[in-house]
Amino acid sequence: MCRFIETVCLKDGEVRNLPYHNARLNATRRHFFGDVPEIDLASFIHATGKAGRTRCRVTYSGQVAGVEYFPYHIRPIRRLRMVEADGVDYHYKYADRTVLDKLLELRGEADDVLIVQNGLLTDTTFTNIALWDGAKWFTPARPLLEGTKRKLLLDQGLLIPEDIPAHGVVGCYQSICLFNAMIDFGEVVLPCEGILG
Repeated sequence: MCRFIETVCLKDGEVRNLPYHNARLNATRRHFFGDVPEIDLASFIHATGKAGRTRCRVTYSGQVAGVEYFPYHIRPIRRLRMVEADGVDYHYKYADRTVLDKLLELRGEADDVLIVQNGLLTDTTFTNIALWDGAKWFTPARPLLEGTKRKLLLDQGLLIPEDIPAHGVVGCYQSICLFNAMIDFGEVVLPCEGILG
């Protein structure tokens, strides 16, 4: 049976973006398990009272199977390597990340890979991305995984979805921002010139 995860950020003990996590979890459950009652993760996630960031990992299938809490620190990302991965499907947040781990092995001296599908940028192995052209932030219209933070930023009008060809990144964009449920937008920003082809 497939298992899935939701990674939820607790910042200074407060649960962040819970409606977006609930929406994705319940959409995944409906897709794989049919007409199942909605789950509200507020019933399963409890404020830790700890300062800083805590990563809450919710594992589920038809029902919630487990909730774990881990201290979180942003790992340094300085360089990305583009990797072609046309056959990879990670539209749902599977607990089994073997396919992403295999892509990460191709990073060489970089810290992570920038996944390219059909000539277009998608995501890294653990973040959504956005690119700055000097005036606006653009995010791939067809990401590998539709992240909850990405959905929030789109709803707020801060990102513009667009097909971003891998071959034109360095000439068209200045910076790339990596973000996810645990990493706030703007915390990890790299120059596009540092992307390895």
